[in-house]
Amino acid sequence: MVKNKFVADYQINTSRKILFPYLSTASGLSEWFADDVTINEDKTYIFHFDGEDHYARVVALRTNMHVKFDFYDPNNHDESDHSYIEFKLEENDLTQTLFLKVIDYSDAYDGDELESIWESLINNLKEIIGG
Repeated sequence: MVKNKFVADYQINTSRKILFPYLSTASGLSEWFADDVTINEDKTYIFHFDGEDHYARVVALRTNMHVKFDFYDPNNHDESDHSYIEFKLEENDLTQTLFLKVIDYSDAYDGDELESIWESLINNLKEIIGG
């Protein structure tokens, strides 16, 4: 299946320290991104949404800056082109405005659908943090 790479920037009116736990912890992600998120003993994140479990590992993490989740099928060890979601916090030096860059590499939806889904998710996140 062909994967699409969706990249978008969203202005968030809050600080990195407030926002980052919502992007990098199971409890934070459960509030806006998925129906539920748990972490098992292997430090695998299990994202539960749309009635299914999706397994991911954190493959990059820089506190208050960047986190990348690599999604995989635990029953398919030969899979090489994993889907991933990456969150990067970037600040405009002139205006001190914080932006959340979302990079979603997956085969689930086309670009227009992903744009709509992420708009809705980011609006939920902004509502929660007041940003």
